[in-house]
Amino acid sequence: MEDSIFTKIIKGEIPCEKVYEDEQTIAFLDIRPVTAGHTLVAPKNQVQFIWDLDDVTYTAVMHTAKRVAQRLREVTGAPYIGETIVGTDVPHAHVHVIAFERSEQLKDAFNADRPVTDSLELAMMAEKLRI
Repeated sequence: MEDSIFTKIIKGEIPCEKVYEDEQTIAFLDIRPVTAGHTLVAPKNQVQFIWDLDDVTYTAVMHTAKRVAQRLREVTGAPYIGETIVGTDVPHAHVHVIAFERSEQLKDAFNADRPVTDSLELAMMAEKLRI
């Protein structure tokens, strides 16, 4: 399987605004965020579908998603944190963690045509969110 864009990020070949990393997972800001702080959590090993992850890796991804969600709620003050698994945009298992106030804000979670956010804005948010 060819390296996904996420694998290239994990290898350091493509830059990202990382908010968390451990031996099994990485969490970084989505460059096309639904809301400020929209974070992607992925396993370091490339598996296309989240449901194909072994149980240990799946648990690690969900544990990281929970940590990111708690930090995102703390930093943004948003009353809700959504977790979405889409699986069609990048062939590398990942979870979207999105802060929101109204459910209508999540309608764009499946829209890959969202605008790219300014890199300085992403860097500032990543600094606030780092765990």
